[in-house]
Amino acid sequence: MPLQSLNSLSAVGPQQWDALVADAQPFLRHAFLSALEDSGSLGPRSGWQPEHLLHVEDGRLLAALPSYRKWHSYGEYVFDHGWAEACERAGIDYYPKLLTAVPFSPVSGPRVLAASQEDAFELLKSLPGYLEIEQLSSAHINFTDPFADAALAGQAGWLQRLGCQFHWQNRGYRDFQDFLDTLASRKRKQMRKEREQVAGQGIEFQWLGGHELDEAQWDFVYACYANTYAVRRQTPYLTRAFFSLLAERMPEAIRVVLAKQGPRPVAMAFSLVGGDSFYGRYWGCLAEFDRLHFETCFYQGMDYAIAHGLQRFDAGAQGEHKLIRGFEPVITHSWHYLRHPGLNAAVKDFLQQERLGILAYAEEARAALPYRQA
Repeated sequence: MPLQSLNSLSAVGPQQWDALVADAQPFLRHAFLSALEDSGSLGPRSGWQPEHLLHVEDGRLLAALPSYRKWHSYGEYVFDHGWAEACERAGIDYYPKLLTAVPFSPVSGPRVLAASQEDAFELLKSLPGYLEIEQLSSAHINFTDPFADAALAGQAGWLQRLGCQFHWQNRGYRDFQDFLDTLASRKRKQMRKEREQVAGQGIEFQWLGGHELDEAQWDFVYACYANTYAVRRQTPYLTRAFFSLLAERMPEAIRVVLAKQGPRPVAMAFSLVGGDSFYGRYWGCLAEFDRLHFETCFYQGMDYAIAHGLQRFDAGAQGEHKLIRGFEPVITHSWHYLRHPGLNAAVKDFLQQERLGILAYAEEARAALPYRQA
C-alpha cells in the first residue's frame, strides 16, 4: 500500500483528522498539532519537519501517523543519542530519521490513528518500504498506547523500549487534606510545611481557562516559559505565537495557573485537560521564591484535579521529586525500527538489558512512595 505524506496538517480538514483521534487526549488533535506548525515552532529551523503519513482510499482518510523527519534527537524524551553516536563512529548515517510522537511532550497516547484495526495494520506494514524509498535510517514511535503496542508487536523488525514516568492518581479524594491523610506522618508534615512556606511569602493563585487570558497575560506566560530555557542558555522549543494560536483553536482544553504576589504575577504553570486526565506541561517564574515550583506545578494541579473530578495527573518527565509527593511509577513504551542489520542487533541486545533495569527501577520507586503502609 503506497503511503501519502504531508508536510503540513493544513492539507487535512480538522474534522477529518479528529475523526481518527478516538482518545480524549488533546495532544493529537488537529488544533494542537497545526498550532505547532503554523506558529513556526516546527519546520526546518527546528529540525522537526512535519511528514505525516496517511492511508487514503477513495478520498477517505483511513489511517494516519503524525510524524516528523528529524535531523537530531532533541525534544523527544526517549533518548537515542547513544545510538546516533555509535552510528557516527561506524560511518553509518543515522539522520534523517522518522519520528512519530507529540513534539516536545513526553505524553503517552494514540500514535497510530485509524478508523479500524485493519487500517492501522495496513499502514504499519507499509512503513518499512517507505523508509527504504525515502532513505530514512529508522522509524521511532514514542509513548504509545496499548492499541499501538499490540499492533507493533505483530510487525516484524520492531523493537520495544520501556521507560518510566510518575503520575498522580486521584482516588476519589474529597480535598487535599483527604489526600494528605493517606500519607505517612513525616511526608504529610513535609507537604503541609511546603505549602505554608509558599503562602507565608504572600503568594496566591489564580486559575484561568484558555478563553480568559488576554494577550498581555499570554506575554507573561511565554516570558516565564522562555526563562526556563534562558537560565540554561537554551533556545525555547515553542514560539510566542504558539500560545495565542492554541488559545484560539482549543481554548476549552487550556488551564493556566498564575502565582501572584499581591497584584503582580511572578510564576505560572500551563496545563491541558482531556477526558479524565490533567496534563501539566510548562512552567516558569521571573523571580525566585522558596518552594514555589512544587506548589505551582504539583500541589495546585492536585487541588484542581480533586476539585474537578479528574482521575490522573501527568506532570511530564523526570521523577524523584514527584515520587516523594505521591506520584506513582508508570511504565511507558516506545517502538523502534532500524534498517541497518548491525545497528538493529546491537540495539536489540541493549534494550533487553535496559528493560530489566527499568522494571527494577520502577519496583524500587514504588517501594519509596510516601503512602501509609496497609
